[in-house]
Amino acid sequence: MSKLPFELLLALRYLRPKRTFVSIITVISILGVMLGVAVLIIVISVMSGFDRDLREKFFGFSSHLKVLHPRYQPMTNYNWVASVVASNKGVQAVSPFVLGQIVIETQPTSGQSLFLMPALRGVDPESEPKVSRLATNIIDGAFDLSRRGLLIGVEMADNLQLRVGDKVSVYAARQLESLRQQRDGGRERLSPADDYEVRGIFDAGYFEFNAMVVVTSLESAQKLNALEEDDAISGLTVALHDPYQAQQVARELERTLGWEYAATTWLEDSPLMMAVMVEKNVMLYILFFIVIVAAFGITCTLITFIVMKTREIGLMKALGASNNQVMWVFLGQSLIVSVLGVLAGLTLGWLAIEYRNEFLTFMRRTTGMQLFPADIYGFSQLPALMMPGDIAIICGGSLLICLGAAAFPAWHASRMNPVEALRHE
Repeated sequence: MSKLPFELLLALRYLRPKRTFVSIITVISILGVMLGVAVLIIVISVMSGFDRDLREKFFGFSSHLKVLHPRYQPMTNYNWVASVVASNKGVQAVSPFVLGQIVIETQPTSGQSLFLMPALRGVDPESEPKVSRLATNIIDGAFDLSRRGLLIGVEMADNLQLRVGDKVSVYAARQLESLRQQRDGGRERLSPADDYEVRGIFDAGYFEFNAMVVVTSLESAQKLNALEEDDAISGLTVALHDPYQAQQVARELERTLGWEYAATTWLEDSPLMMAVMVEKNVMLYILFFIVIVAAFGITCTLITFIVMKTREIGLMKALGASNNQVMWVFLGQSLIVSVLGVLAGLTLGWLAIEYRNEFLTFMRRTTGMQLFPADIYGFSQLPALMMPGDIAIICGGSLLICLGAAAFPAWHASRMNPVEALRHE
């Protein structure tokens, strides 16, 4: 004899393939759950991949956390602040930086000069590699900021037609302010610009970084922003052991440093990454409605089946089956359907993620359309990451939804009066 419970044996017997309309509805219910789970896995995995790749590119140029004045005033005692920040157990490394605005004028051998007003970022060449991967993102030239050396992004190099070794004229914002004051006084005389040399071209992975940020040494940036006399900086970039603890470490540092200093996290500095995380959570909730719709298919199947098996239900109860036993017969039936649908959806989702780029290549060759243009999204391939936690939530949540959809019909079947059920025609 089989060791399976009576309820599960009967549920399996009822699910044997038969050439009836109920069997067709059962197959459709399994397909519905399969598609719902597969779509959830595909979408959430792709968004997780976007989040991971965006985070890697962002951390390749920026840091996990920044410490600065609340009103963005220069920080003059940054050595003491850096020592306090470094003493936090969650901090891995600290590096000073200077931010400012400059005007760049190219010095072409022929033709007109090109102008651009990018953001200037001054870094310490010794400590910067500890808080970002800027030094390893150099695609041409070297990470050399000595003697008025500059690093520019690949987009800026293309727009300004610059190569490694080219000279550029750099006007600081204070020089432009001085020109405005002279013009108001009746005199217009611009002080000579400083000549800098392009020593390297980087690819940070972010279009904004590549197109509108210039990197130089801390000393050069201090001079351009008139901070060299006070040895002041704009703030400190901080690398953490765990980037997801940024909010907690920021609160700890603000309590330690006092109200004169503020700490901003990578989530606050990158609205795009925050948007991806929010969209991932929203999509998870929205797409669960697909599973809910599929669960209604299980409900309809079970209701139809209960109506067809009314006399059998009455016979079971007349022979001594309890209400719970009858209910678990139909709950077991829906459990089997749900498990089959979830497993099929998990398999389909895994296959779709595994061969996603091959599918995009096939569609591009077949239709001639770019479904995932690299020049727009910045990725050569569609990113994806199947996280065990997400898979567990999707499969477990789908299973609970399907069982919940079957609960009422099963409960209704267990409450049938055996006399009335046996009279059923």
